[in-house]
Amino acid sequence: MEFGWLTILPPIIAIVLALITKEVISSLLIGILSGTLIYARFDVIQAVDTTFGIMAEKLGGNASIILFLALLGALVCVITKAGGSAAYGEWAAKKIKTRAGAQFATGVLGTVIFIDDYFNCLTVGTVMRPVTDKHHISRAKLAYLIDATAAPVCIIAPISSWAVAVGSTMESSGVADGMSTFIQTIPFNLYALLTIVMIIFICWTNLDFGPMAKFEHNAIYNNDLHSNPDHPQDIEEENSRIGNKGKVYDLIIPIVALIIFSILAMLYVGGLFTGEASSIGEAFGNTDASKSLCIGGFAALVVAFILFLPRKILGFREFMDGITEGVKSMVPAYIILTLAWTISGVCSADYLNTGGFVGHLVATSSMPMQLLPAVVFLVASLLAFATGTSWGTFGILIPIVIPIINTTGSDLLVPALAATLAGAVYGDHISPISDTTILSSTGAHCNHIDHVTTQIPYATMVTAVCFVGFLIAGFTNNAYITLGSSLVLLLAVLCILKVIQKKKEAKA
Repeated sequence: MEFGWLTILPPIIAIVLALITKEVISSLLIGILSGTLIYARFDVIQAVDTTFGIMAEKLGGNASIILFLALLGALVCVITKAGGSAAYGEWAAKKIKTRAGAQFATGVLGTVIFIDDYFNCLTVGTVMRPVTDKHHISRAKLAYLIDATAAPVCIIAPISSWAVAVGSTMESSGVADGMSTFIQTIPFNLYALLTIVMIIFICWTNLDFGPMAKFEHNAIYNNDLHSNPDHPQDIEEENSRIGNKGKVYDLIIPIVALIIFSILAMLYVGGLFTGEASSIGEAFGNTDASKSLCIGGFAALVVAFILFLPRKILGFREFMDGITEGVKSMVPAYIILTLAWTISGVCSADYLNTGGFVGHLVATSSMPMQLLPAVVFLVASLLAFATGTSWGTFGILIPIVIPIINTTGSDLLVPALAATLAGAVYGDHISPISDTTILSSTGAHCNHIDHVTTQIPYATMVTAVCFVGFLIAGFTNNAYITLGSSLVLLLAVLCILKVIQKKKEAKA
């Protein structure tokens, strides 16, 4: 409480600047510097020294996460170079016979590639575009399917770059076991779960509404797929660098290896194989997730090396170049994570104690704590939409939400954190400046604005249901009641929309 209202200035400055500039990195950096200036009593030299001291401390404490992201980027790149993704696309083109099947296959591939959203966007579009074109599925629909199975799937996958980032941010904000808490948020992460359910429903029933209905009508009856003429050359040049010797298992085996070795590494680090843990559950509870994922990522990379080089799918030089390119591709993630960790440190109890101050205000206010998950969901949605980044959003909000819960003594920690993650993913999903939104439209060869305008009604309808669900979560704190009631409401809305669609088709 030493700094009073000044303690909330750093996150407010970061949020306001992000809203104005639509750029999260500079906004976070200015927010950090404003916080250290306040802490140093406006001594500029001490403020700069404190900034880099916190940054170095956070980087040192989270070095395993940086290493995992580097290994993940390398694995993604070598798999793409090997042509495993292209081989899957060729196989799918021969096996899939219907429009519904093509949409399902796109959704399934997007769900399977859950280790990283960039990998998801860049792979699914390249692989499935020839298949969806064959079945007259519009590029706007393809872009939506890609986008809706990128971040929403990554945010509920324990073995992913997202899980590690969220878990580390939670731990740096005061949670004892970030990975365990992350896993607990999965049943409450309504936006991710309901988005997946919606994809299944629209693929099965061919439901289309809003601007998407016009695009799909043109694709079916006029064969107008709305290909994006702006950047095809760049995309074709990128595709030309992908190998054509790969097989379907060149995509599957490395991903399965990553999952298996990561799980085994978690058990090993947790002490199951050394006798320090007496059960699998205890081993998972004692493990170091980021260290385990590093081991799993390295093992998967070794598997890829053994799989590709003896068969001459990739040469040694190509493989090593792929590792370098993959590590470089993760640089934006490194920057955002480092700044998110740093502003978490500035706002922590060791410095400004922002969360403690805000928590005290909430505890002494008249706002019912039951409304907190729904309010946090809306705030996260707005911030992520404005900044185009879910990582930056939960990097700003998690360090505020956790101390509020701790200060007030509320038992809504898991629902509130899940609401933060869900809102961050929704805002990122519909933001025109989001990297995944841009990559999805690029991968689908869809005009970017067409992609944004057609998917907003789909995503926002799910979000309206989620808001009701988080209100229920605030009052029940029960994952089964929350998810069950939200699922019933979503299916009811979708069925009503399907009836409306049929009536319009009958009139036409």
